[in-house]
Amino acid sequence: MRGLTQLLLLLLGMCLALWLILGFWPLGTGSRVALSMLVVILSGAFGYFQWRRHNRNKIAFEHTADSILPPEDFQGAVVLVCGDSKALFSASAPFRETHQGWYLAVNMPEQLPLLAQHLASERPALVAQISVLLAIVPEQHQDRDDFSQSLRAWHRAIVQCKGWLAGIPPVWLSIWVSPPAASSVQTERWFTVTPGLTGIQVQETGAGIMPLVEWSQQPDTRSGHERLSSAFWMESLLTWLEEHVLSILTQRQGDVPPLTLCAWGNCLTPVVGCQNNLWQTHIAGITTLAPTMSIQQDCLPLPDVLLPYLPRRRGVSRLMQTWLMAGAMCGVFLLFALLASFINNQRLVQSVSDHLSLYNHLTGTPPEPKTHAQQQLRADAHLLDDWQRSGAPMRLSLGLYQGLRLIPPLESAINSWSPPPPPPPIIKKIVQGPKTIRLDSLSLFDTGKFMLKAGSTKVLINALVGIKGKPGWLIVVAGHTDITGDPKSNQILSLKRAESVRDWMRDTGDIPESCFAVQGYGESRPLKSNDTEAGRAANRRVEISLVPQADACRLPGVKTALQDESDVSTQEMEK
Repeated sequence: MRGLTQLLLLLLGMCLALWLILGFWPLGTGSRVALSMLVVILSGAFGYFQWRRHNRNKIAFEHTADSILPPEDFQGAVVLVCGDSKALFSASAPFRETHQGWYLAVNMPEQLPLLAQHLASERPALVAQISVLLAIVPEQHQDRDDFSQSLRAWHRAIVQCKGWLAGIPPVWLSIWVSPPAASSVQTERWFTVTPGLTGIQVQETGAGIMPLVEWSQQPDTRSGHERLSSAFWMESLLTWLEEHVLSILTQRQGDVPPLTLCAWGNCLTPVVGCQNNLWQTHIAGITTLAPTMSIQQDCLPLPDVLLPYLPRRRGVSRLMQTWLMAGAMCGVFLLFALLASFINNQRLVQSVSDHLSLYNHLTGTPPEPKTHAQQQLRADAHLLDDWQRSGAPMRLSLGLYQGLRLIPPLESAINSWSPPPPPPPIIKKIVQGPKTIRLDSLSLFDTGKFMLKAGSTKVLINALVGIKGKPGWLIVVAGHTDITGDPKSNQILSLKRAESVRDWMRDTGDIPESCFAVQGYGESRPLKSNDTEAGRAANRRVEISLVPQADACRLPGVKTALQDESDVSTQEMEK
C-alpha cells in the first residue's frame, strides 16, 4: 500500500474517530475536547512514523526496481529464494521468470522480511502466491557449525515474514548435488517428495512421474547401473538431509516455532563445490564413491516441478485491499456509533423515568414540589415534541431513538394533576388621609438652630389649615436634615425641630399633645442626592402627616363611645 493511500486511510480513520467522539459518544464537553486532541496527536504521530518507515524501506530497496517484481496480475507462484541462492541466479539479474513462477533472490537473512514487506506494499494482490524456497547446495559448505547457524538465521527470518504475508508463508526445500562418478546423466532429473504421493518420486524431462523403487528396477542396459547409483545417492542424501537440515528446521528455537515443509526436491546436476565439503565428507563415510567435479553450468535448474504442489489461493489487489480497509474502519465506526446511540437512549429513558417517578411520588401537599416536578415534565415533553417535528439529534438516532414512546406517559402524567388556584388576595381597608405636608427647614429655622424664627408663622398657619385633628388620627411630625455635620448631631437637631413645630401647633391650634407623634430621622432618609446643593436643600425638611390610629387623638368636647356610656350610667345612678 503506497504512502498516499496510507495517508488517506489515516485521515479517514481520524475523521471517523472525531465524528464518533463529538457526535455520538456520551461525554462531557471537557472530555470531548481532550479526547479529540488526543486523537489528533496520536494520528499525527502515527502518520509521522509511517512516513519514516516508508522512507527507510524505500532506501533499503532502492536497488529493487519495479522491473524485477512480478506484475500485479501475475498468475504464477512468486518464490523468494533463500539459502544458497547465488548458484541459481546470474550476477546481472537477481530474478528469473518461468512459465509457472517468478523467482526472486534473497542473499541475506535480514533482507527476507524487508523484501516480504516491500512485496506486500507494492504487490498486495500477490501475497497469497508468495512462498519461500530454501535452496541448499551441500558441496558449497565445509563447516557444519557455520551451515547450522546459517539455517537457524534463515529459519528466524522466514518466521518474521508472517506479519506481512498473512502468516508464515509456505516453505519448501530444494537440494542440488553432483551425480555419482559413474553417472552420465545429461537430462534434468528431479527426485521429489510431495503431498498426495507416497515416497520419493522421479521426474525426468519429457517423462511422467514414477516412484523411485519402480524407476530403479526398470530394465535399461544403457543406464541400469546409473539408476542403481542414483537410488543409492538418494538414500544417502535422505540421511544427510535429516541430520543436517530437518533436525534444525523442524525444532523450536526459543520463541521461533518449527517449520513444516510442504514439499522438497533434489536435482542431480553438476555442481562446482569446494574440497572437503559436507557432502563429500558424508559420502566418504559410507561409500567409496565420490561426486563428480565437473564444470557447473551458468545457473542451476529451477525446481518448477514442485510448483504445482504448493498451496495457493487468490490474493487481493491493492485497490480492493484499500476498500476493505476503509470498509473495516466504517464498520468499526458504525458499531461504536450504535453502541453510543444505545447508551444515550438508555440515559434519556432513565432521565424521563426518574422525573415521572418523582412526580408520581409527590402527593401535591404542599403543591410547590409537585408543581416544580410538573414543570420538569413539561420541559421534557417540549423537548421530545421538538425532536418529533424536526428529527432526533444524531447522537440518539441510527434507528435506536426511544423518545416517541415516552411522549404518551408524559402527557398523561402532566394532565393527571393541576395545581390548586392561588388564594384570593387579602383586601385591607385603607383609610387614606391627607397628603404629607413638607416644610422647608430654612423657612422655619436658622442654620443649625431648632428655635422657630420670626417669619415662620405664616408657613405654619398654612400647614395647620391642612392638618385638622380628629379622633382616631395621629399627627406625625418628622424632622430631616442633610449630611452636613455629624450624624448624631443631625439626628438630635431634626428631633428638636420636630418638637418645636409640634409645640407651636399644639399651642396655636388647641390640639391635645396626645394627638402628636414626634420623630427625628436626621440624615437617614434623604429625598434626593446630597451631592448637590439643590438636593441638600430638599433634604432639610419637616414633614407633617396624619396616620389612622384608634383612640389616638381626643379633641376637647369630643367623647368616645366608652365615655358616653360611662356618663349615661353615672346619670342614672344619680337619679
